[in-house]
Amino acid sequence: MDDNHSHTALNYFSKAAQAGEFLVTAEVAPPKGGNPTHMIEMAATLKGRVHAVNITDGSRAVLRMSSLVASAILLQQGIEPICQMACRDRNRIALQADLMGAHALGIRNILALTGDPVKAGDHPEAKAVFDLEAVRLLQLIRKMNQGVDCNDKPLTDGATDLFAGAAVDPQCASWSGLQSRFERKIEAGAQFFQSQLITDFERLEKFMDKIASVHKKPILAGIFLLKSAKNAQFINRCVPGVNIPEHIIDRLAKAKDPLEEGVKIAAEQVQVARQLCHGVHVMAVKREDLIPKILDLAGVKPVDLVVAK
Repeated sequence: MDDNHSHTALNYFSKAAQAGEFLVTAEVAPPKGGNPTHMIEMAATLKGRVHAVNITDGSRAVLRMSSLVASAILLQQGIEPICQMACRDRNRIALQADLMGAHALGIRNILALTGDPVKAGDHPEAKAVFDLEAVRLLQLIRKMNQGVDCNDKPLTDGATDLFAGAAVDPQCASWSGLQSRFERKIEAGAQFFQSQLITDFERLEKFMDKIASVHKKPILAGIFLLKSAKNAQFINRCVPGVNIPEHIIDRLAKAKDPLEEGVKIAAEQVQVARQLCHGVHVMAVKREDLIPKILDLAGVKPVDLVVAK
């Protein structure tokens, strides 16, 4: 991009992915309200420790600031965002409009998601859109990168240059369903994958060996900071497809300092993931400031970035 753009794109994440480095990303939720200060403070603790910060898009269908705007705010702070984009709330016109806007702002990484059902969230009466789903959104991004819109009409003011990723759930009950959806996302142009939170690492290993290894795209294992036994039980109840094992819940219940124990467990999981896949995606809801500590305990060195001025 030329110098008179106020926003410079950061693309260390895609370079590190293409270079085969061990990738580290973390998740940060946008604010609920107009003040981004807390989000900026949390993301700032991750500078130099992660390749990029994921900004959620109405995760669990709960209202938050636009992921596109929150990503632009982080970019201004010199933090590379991965902007999640869900199909739940926008039709194909709005999705394309936002993708062009993301490119213009210098946001290069998009995580293409179908989106959680509206009924799960805090606005259950809202109208769900789902004009597209994740695979078709990936196909759309590929078209826009080639300089055409979803109807193959030229983008007369320039193609986009977006690095698109997708979600994968190696713990999915249906193995054939997991495989076909993963392969469809690869065919549609996914360049990297972030997994849901992993508790069954044997299952992750099987997924890596049997399905992912053929395709050579980076897989980042989802690592979740559990803050207490109660927190773990809540996740088992409320997050579909996740089953935190009893022995972990027991460890948290017996710990003098459950949060400290949660940090240790997450660090151990990062070490296991390191042996199996190409990266980790760390989620520490409302305690993003503990992520560097988790990475230190796991022996993950600061990432090698030329920090943007």
